Amino acid sequence: MTAEALDRDNRAGERKWRRRSLWSLTLLIPLALAVEAYDGVKTLLGNNDLFPRRVAWGQSAQFGGSDWKLTDLRGAFGMSNLPPDSVPVLADFQVKIGNPDLQKLWLGCKIVLVDKDGRRWSPTSIVSLKTPDNVGNCISAIFSGAKSGDTLNLRETFLVPKEATKSVRPAVSVASERPRFLLFQLEKD
Repeated sequence: MTAEALDRDNRAGERKWRRRSLWSLTLLIPLALAVEAYDGVKTLLGNNDLFPRRVAWGQSAQFGGSDWKLTDLRGAFGMSNLPPDSVPVLADFQVKIGNPDLQKLWLGCKIVLVDKDGRRWSPTSIVSLKTPDNVGNCISAIFSGAKSGDTLNLRETFLVPKEATKSVRPAVSVASERPRFLLFQLEKD
């Protein structure tokens, strides 16, 4: 074989490998982007309440290793020193502990109120109502030392606009269950 033939074969082989390399980029670039985006999507889904699991009035639902039941949702009218056209709303829950590792399962525990338009209200400390000694909140429950089979009474207080009181529903979420969350229905639903 002559030097010219070897040079021609080398160039043909080089072109073949160049084409293969370019074709492999069509697979490798999207794959690299997917790997990079995976953590971002995982974080997005893990930090947001996206998929409601509806719970009928009077029913309990297994969530975060425990059975959650909405026992009462009511307004506290007749209070002074509140912003105009706002109403304190109390949400009471009874939670029967299944798995007592609440510090892991209930991490990031949130109880919010959601209205028909998707607006959300977080608990407030503006309104201070006296609660019985055996009633806590999400955060105090995590560190309560509750054992399997114990029943905890939880209450959160919210301040919502008066016009929203007819359509608010309590929602519960914990990190171990996100992006799913519980959305409790009322008697009239």
